Amino acid sequence: MPAQAHISSQPFGFNSEEDVLRYVREPEQGIEFIRVMFPDILGRLMDFTFPREELEKAFRDGKGFDGSSVEGLVRIEESDLVIRPEARTFRVLPWQYVGFAPETRWREAVMFGDILTPEGKPCEADSRGILKQALLRAKNAFGIDAFKVGPELEFFVFPNKREPRPLDEGGYFFSGLHGELRKEIQLLLKKMGIASEYDHHEVAHGQHEIDLEYDDALDMADTAMLFRYLVKKVARMHGLYATFMPKPLNGQNGSGMHVHQSLWREGRNIFFDPGDRLHLSAEAKHYVAGLMVHAREMSCLLSQWVNSYKRLIEGYEAPVYIAWGQRNRSAYIRIPEYQPGKEAATRIELRSPDPGCNIYLALTIMLEAGLRGIRDKLPFASPVEDNIYRLSGARQKQLAIKTLPRNLEEALKIAEKSGLVRETLGPVLFEKFLANKRREVEEYSQNVSGEFDKQVSDYEVRRYLPVL
Repeated sequence: MPAQAHISSQPFGFNSEEDVLRYVREPEQGIEFIRVMFPDILGRLMDFTFPREELEKAFRDGKGFDGSSVEGLVRIEESDLVIRPEARTFRVLPWQYVGFAPETRWREAVMFGDILTPEGKPCEADSRGILKQALLRAKNAFGIDAFKVGPELEFFVFPNKREPRPLDEGGYFFSGLHGELRKEIQLLLKKMGIASEYDHHEVAHGQHEIDLEYDDALDMADTAMLFRYLVKKVARMHGLYATFMPKPLNGQNGSGMHVHQSLWREGRNIFFDPGDRLHLSAEAKHYVAGLMVHAREMSCLLSQWVNSYKRLIEGYEAPVYIAWGQRNRSAYIRIPEYQPGKEAATRIELRSPDPGCNIYLALTIMLEAGLRGIRDKLPFASPVEDNIYRLSGARQKQLAIKTLPRNLEEALKIAEKSGLVRETLGPVLFEKFLANKRREVEEYSQNVSGEFDKQVSDYEVRRYLPVL
């Protein structure tokens, strides 16, 4: 790892532009550059850097960039965009860079922000902005002060970006290698003010998980972007490669991103009801119903790659069936059992997303689907605690259990007809996202035969492993 720099005060948690500017100007901090980060429509991390002397101007006027070079933002004839960094997102990367001349040393800070047109209007294809708008609607229409989420991000560690070969034969909680990588990642995140809850080896060989402490949705989406960046950087510094590709290996579990979530109003978790048998409020039950009713149409945002659907097959602990249960890990939604004295922890766990998705859009569509369940008072289905994989087709039909789309092509056809998806993304982002995904499906079909419907092909390894 790069040499560590001394930090005289916490390099995060600022509330105002003045505080950030004062911190950056302190010579002892050694901050020379500001790296602005933002997602493209696929959720990939984009960034560019400018000298610290430009930060005051960036707060005032934003920093211009060519939006036509970023997937899905604008057309080439309207390429100019501006990003205005948010002071509250300021964090300092917890290492020091050293040039070929040893006395050349510097540090960088990272920030997220709002993408705007030259006229100062929000960019309609800014997925981070789409999430901000959804949170504002939730506040105005439902009085929701906070949408709190806690994702469980799984990833694999391989020798390089071309060879998906596990470096251990470990399983869930045992016999794995590279636990020290997980610790180093968490310590670096901690220096940036990002808290984790625990880490462990996952079920598949070479697979790992680090769970982040729950936070407000927008902050968590930014944190997840930094998390993926840190995981990949630490692995690279150790001569390894970390990937969030949903299903890199045949015969092994894929990587999921189970998302724990709850709604808060006036500082209170409104999912909790002390008088209910499940300790779930009526609003929580309607929210779950919304996620289930709209599960198929929002699948392309939670599982957005062709490869995502190689994970969503029977037998690998992936949620193929749209049902809920308390202990059932084959179900689409799990509702953790209530623990006395932990009312704030009452939540639901959505198990279909994977860590390769655009987390801003994924959280947005979850929130909107759940709120529609509340708005429409959708009925709460009965739980399914049996292993759904082992239920007969007749029994599944009797329980009215539907399945998620079998592949991305099917998911797109359902999303194209979805008022929920169109209204949530807005017409511009809706068309651009679907066009991008249709192109992905077409390219896959041209390169892979139907025998790979449930198998990971060499094409997918070449296509997805180096970039996810």
